[in-house]
Amino acid sequence: MSEATLALVHAYYDAFNRQDAEGMLALLADDVRHEPSQGVARIGKAAFADFLAHMNRCYAETVIDPIVLANAEGTRAAAEFMLDGRYLVTDEGLPPAAGQTYHLRVGAFFDIVDGRIARISNHYNLADWIAQVEAG
Repeated sequence: MSEATLALVHAYYDAFNRQDAEGMLALLADDVRHEPSQGVARIGKAAFADFLAHMNRCYAETVIDPIVLANAEGTRAAAEFMLDGRYLVTDEGLPPAAGQTYHLRVGAFFDIVDGRIARISNHYNLADWIAQVEAG
């Protein structure tokens, strides 16, 4: 496995946990492709920055104990972690926010090009999230 790739993905999640959008963006390729569990892919740092601003407004989230694996070439990586969160502001098409907490298992996949993250693909169970928020 590529130690540099492992360090890159861990740095990404460290910046995420600090809600450090600039730190996250610095780790990305200019033409990064973000593939969310639901919705349309976003292309480029500007689109990803807009996504981060939206997420930081609506949610307060922390990645817990990420396990990161990478291929020998360091061109691909995968992570699994638990996500602890609080739903702060109602997000369009989702239940009303009232500070509900949630705990989700998340999987993520990365492409790495020239030492930068070129693709992020996140996967979680939205139905589980909705059930937790509605019970909340």
